[in-house]
Amino acid sequence: MSGELDAFIEYITVIKALSPRTIEAYRHDLTEIENTSLKNLTEIDSGTVFRILGTITNKRTLNRKLSAFNSFLDFCHRNRYDHTSSKFPLSKVPKNLPKYLSYETIQSGLQCIDRSEWIGMRDYALILFLYATGARISEALIAEEGDIEGEWLRIRHGKGEKERYVPIAHEALKAIRIYQESCPYTRQTLWLNYRGEPLSRISAFKITQKYLGVSPHALRHSYATALILGGADLRVVQELLGHASLLTTQIYTHVQKQNLQETVCKHHPMAHTAIKG
Repeated sequence: MSGELDAFIEYITVIKALSPRTIEAYRHDLTEIENTSLKNLTEIDSGTVFRILGTITNKRTLNRKLSAFNSFLDFCHRNRYDHTSSKFPLSKVPKNLPKYLSYETIQSGLQCIDRSEWIGMRDYALILFLYATGARISEALIAEEGDIEGEWLRIRHGKGEKERYVPIAHEALKAIRIYQESCPYTRQTLWLNYRGEPLSRISAFKITQKYLGVSPHALRHSYATALILGGADLRVVQELLGHASLLTTQIYTHVQKQNLQETVCKHHPMAHTAIKG
């Protein structure tokens, strides 16, 4: 990597405190552009960038790479590695409503779990934990027993290394206690695999996929959606989810509008009968 790219990676690691996953994605995308162009990143012109990235058909992937490059260019300009300030426009991507499950659907999936063994109790408790806290799976997997303080969960090392507290429903706390009492291993880490080691991301995915047919992130969406449909203030939901910007949380207002529309269509008399002229 070039010296400028090294400095940028150090900046987003130490100063910005981005997650390891995000840092690795930035490193991969920028290194790929640098290696393909055979030039220092600060010397690449717009034509070269479009030639390298022009073959990418997935707009989300393209935007991710462009966003990484824009962040790098902004960093270079502010630190005077490059005296020009440029930014590549991102492609328009249609907004998709986040996939979420109703409480009834989640309860139905939970009933399929065999809780005669501790592994089943763990799966049951993990699903309730994710739905009750709205935690990112990365936040859940590093949770320790000491992070549960009464009826609150202390979420450490969230995005941007921010810490926040969220309440946990009594039903989820009860399931976690039963799981802990039945688990044959003793470790600080809350979620363990059958060998007594910290549960991996792929294992967590397999658990929610097996019983609910969704990724763990869908339970985070389900948590937020349930709050919005229940009348929670958008800024409160933002704080509970740990979103840095309210714009990120606003996607759930589309769910609220959809629910209002469905309610009118179901209950308003004009939705079912034609008005006679």
